[in-house]
Amino acid sequence: MSVKQTPFYKKHLALGAKMAPFAGYEMPISYSGINDEHASVRKNAGVFDVSHMGEFVLKGPDALDLIQRVTSNDAAKLHAGKVQYSCLPNDKGGIVDDLLVYCLEENKAYMLVVNASNIEKDWNWIQQHNHKGVEMHNISEKTCLLAVQGPQAARMLQPLTDMDLVNLAYYTFVKGKFAGLDNVLISATGYTGAGGVEIYFEDNNGNADLIWDAIFSIGGPQGLKPIGLGARDTLRLEMGFCLYGNDIDDTTSPLEAGLGWITKFTKEFTSSALFARQKAEGLARKLVGFEMIDKGIPRHGYDIKDAAGQTIGVVTSGTQSPTLGKAIGMGYVQTAQAQLDNTIYVQVRDKQLKAQVVKFPFV
Repeated sequence: MSVKQTPFYKKHLALGAKMAPFAGYEMPISYSGINDEHASVRKNAGVFDVSHMGEFVLKGPDALDLIQRVTSNDAAKLHAGKVQYSCLPNDKGGIVDDLLVYCLEENKAYMLVVNASNIEKDWNWIQQHNHKGVEMHNISEKTCLLAVQGPQAARMLQPLTDMDLVNLAYYTFVKGKFAGLDNVLISATGYTGAGGVEIYFEDNNGNADLIWDAIFSIGGPQGLKPIGLGARDTLRLEMGFCLYGNDIDDTTSPLEAGLGWITKFTKEFTSSALFARQKAEGLARKLVGFEMIDKGIPRHGYDIKDAAGQTIGVVTSGTQSPTLGKAIGMGYVQTAQAQLDNTIYVQVRDKQLKAQVVKFPFV
């Protein structure tokens, strides 16, 4: 399968980015180095090209009904201009994908933002449940998405628009003119926990270059930097945000993953009866965060053990936290071992390294 390029591919090359295939796209992994890029976003602002993500528009009188049946959160609470984090459960109690639901027009039009590697899988899953002829449009290929993240991001971008970005409430969005371009959707969302916005616009007539250049011409002198997927991963991990394919997948339930807050039993949806039973009976395992006490970095797939050397779980994500200067990780452990401050051991090659269960977020 040929690897695709986002509309910003040439920009990344010109900036000397280290590129690598990710979710079917040639993507920038880092520019100046992960630690430097990470610090830029935590302290100032940085720009991520996330145009590889998937976007679907669902329209019609039954659009909300379809979303309610296939997602775990309650989309009926959304009004125009509001965004919701949710997941698509499968029929076996696992997760097809996690996603964002944008309410474009109450009860009539919604945009779903899904993970790049799951675009086809998600589309087919939703289509399979579309029994009432909801109009579905896959606009992934023609949609550009830049995430400008960090505490200074909205302030930096404000001169490029009349829309109030500085006071944009978390998980809401506005649509209007940005950098001279009409119909730009800007939401106070992101995957870093550092504040900032995400900017959606259509890729045509050189829009990608226009927006990128406008953002950097105003932000560059203020220290705005391009950021790769390497720092995106360390930033999201410090917040305890789940990564699909690592921390959640077709075999993990949202309740096990600590996503009970997006699992609403006020409605019926795929696997809702199964989740209700799980909640009533109690969970066998839970996703926890942990900090390494012994020196060593936990990696996806490493076994987690108890003091007796019995395997009690598995690491799903791990890294050296640039902010904390220590190794952190996430993983599923038996519920009895999930309490805060519990000592666990990560099997790193032939050693069992000591770690401690801590609260999310790490920073």
